[in-house]
Amino acid sequence: MSRPILFTLFYLAVFLQAGAYGLTFMLPRLFDAFGANEKVVGVMLFVTTISTLIAVYYSGHLADRFGRLRTLGGACFAIAVALAFYGMAQGVGVLLISASILLGAGWGLTYALPPVVLTRLISAQDRVRYFAILSVAVMTGFGLSPVLASILEDAGLTIADAFYITAALCALAGLIFFTLTTPIRQLSAAKGPEARSNLSLSAIANIMRSPARLPVIMVCLGASVFAGMNNFQTVFADERGLAYADYFLTYTITVVLFRVALARFKGGRNPYGTIAALQYIMCGSVVLFLFSGANVPLYLLVAFLFGIGYGVSYPILAAMAANDANEDLLPQTLQFFALTYFIGIFGFPLIAGWLIVEAGSATLLIVSAVLAGIEATMAFNRSVGKRPSLADLRQ
Repeated sequence: MSRPILFTLFYLAVFLQAGAYGLTFMLPRLFDAFGANEKVVGVMLFVTTISTLIAVYYSGHLADRFGRLRTLGGACFAIAVALAFYGMAQGVGVLLISASILLGAGWGLTYALPPVVLTRLISAQDRVRYFAILSVAVMTGFGLSPVLASILEDAGLTIADAFYITAALCALAGLIFFTLTTPIRQLSAAKGPEARSNLSLSAIANIMRSPARLPVIMVCLGASVFAGMNNFQTVFADERGLAYADYFLTYTITVVLFRVALARFKGGRNPYGTIAALQYIMCGSVVLFLFSGANVPLYLLVAFLFGIGYGVSYPILAAMAANDANEDLLPQTLQFFALTYFIGIFGFPLIAGWLIVEAGSATLLIVSAVLAGIEATMAFNRSVGKRPSLADLRQ
């Protein structure tokens, strides 16, 4: 198998399974069908968080035992079962809890391991480029799945049907990952046996003593902002009489276009300065959303700016985590980066759901804007202080 075909299939599999996360944005709508509110959504996503964190922590152990690609394939099948369970659920019970556990375990593995696989196939100089393409595949998948759900609703079908269709796509992704096991081993740029991937408490302690601790902390804050804006976007849209599909389509197109452009950009001479500028844009988009009301052009502008701010800064931040890591802890650093990301992505909705029910959606947006401002300021302080080595990031 040639390298172009290998990368095409790898990114296709990532794209197909990424739709599963996008459907979590539809959970408020799905749960509303059986009378559950945003608090229940938050609780189920909290269950998903616990499962995700456990899966990410042990992802290296599983990869060492079964192989990274086989672990990815099995994770996709777990996600497929989870989505089918969500579609079948008629109330809060065992089926819904099982779906949340399986989704968390599967998504944790499929998010943590692909960057580790890529580090075996590419050089350090190409990390921003290939991480950007990876993030394009992820973003396209979970950005378009809410649009698919909207199209199905307009056609007279249900949100549950979107879950069934995406389950089938995730199963296909699992098959692709299984077929890539041997080609990836043969075409690996890194020679010799794979480094051990298992994450441990001592490894986490070493990571937190390294420069990589900053992107590890920042990604948790950014993921919380992302969850606050996107997981309850259907709620915001319904309150204001807007179409949530417009937001997701605009956001997705923006992220894809700018991340494709980023594939030729290596971070600049001050990547943390770039990250800071982008994340201040993200903060501004949340503030604008607070005051935009039912204005459709402003709604689309919010999606556009959030797509630039969060969507473009994320792959640069992921590359910084890899470049700031101790080389002997690179797989563990990327897994821990994913771990803190999921704390924000799946953990923050528990707080967000409570805020919406008890204090209103505006309060959630204010909290999200504050978190975005903190993250941007952390990047700014790093950019004007001691800078990381840029040997691998020269333009």
